[in-house]
Amino acid sequence: VQLQASGGGLVQPGGSLRLSCTASGRPFSSYSMGWYRQNIGKPREFVALISWSGGTTRYADSAKGRFTISRDNSMDTAYLQMNDLKAEDTAVYYCGASEVVIPTRQSHYEFWGQGTLVTVSS
Repeated sequence: VQLQASGGGLVQPGGSLRLSCTASGRPFSSYSMGWYRQNIGKPREFVALISWSGGTTRYADSAKGRFTISRDNSMDTAYLQMNDLKAEDTAVYYCGASEVVIPTRQSHYEFWGQGTLVTVSS
């Protein structure tokens, strides 16, 4: 499956962004989806995941209460709504697709998008 991430940009602290990850090539509803992020010089870190049905979601502690992951299987798209953004949320955000029901490790993801840059700065 091919993944296209979009929606990144420059936002002020306290602002919001919604990232999208659109899939093509294989049935989107067969895959659980996750968002990871990576800053320069740091390892890629987990942000959120959603199961193929949308019935299960998981969040990193840093994302709880501020970010919401969702999906629309009819649109072959997963979303990450990010509110109350902080400077430390600045990173390149990657979406991944996994055949594992609850993909809790990076190694569970078979496919990755190209990343979209989020910059939180005043």
